[in-house]
Amino acid sequence: MEAFHDETRTVDERNTERMNFRAKPRIKETIQRAAALSGVDDSTFTMSAAYRAAMETIAAHERTTLDPIDHAAFFAALDSPPEPTEKLRLAVARHQRSVLSR
Repeated sequence: MEAFHDETRTVDERNTERMNFRAKPRIKETIQRAAALSGVDDSTFTMSAAYRAAMETIAAHERTTLDPIDHAAFFAALDSPPEPTEKLRLAVARHQRSVLSR
C-alpha cells in the first residue's frame, strides 16, 4: 500500500481561508474511511486530494500534447507558413482598428 502524501505540505502559508460544502452521506463516509486508512484526518485527506486535482486540471489546460504525426505537421507549418488568406487579412485589419496596443 502506498503511503499518504499530503500535497498541501509544499504550500508555505498559514491556513486562514475556509471552504464549506455539503456532501452526500456515502461520499463523506468513503472519504472518512480512506482518511482513517491513510492515517490522517478527513480534512487533510480532502484538501490534499482537491489540491492535487486542481493542480492537474490547471496543468492540463496550460499544456498542449501532440501525437508524433501532429507534432511534425505543426512544426512544418511553423517552418513554412502558408500565405495569408483574404479572410485573415481582413481579420487582422479589423483587429488593428478595434484593439489599442500599448
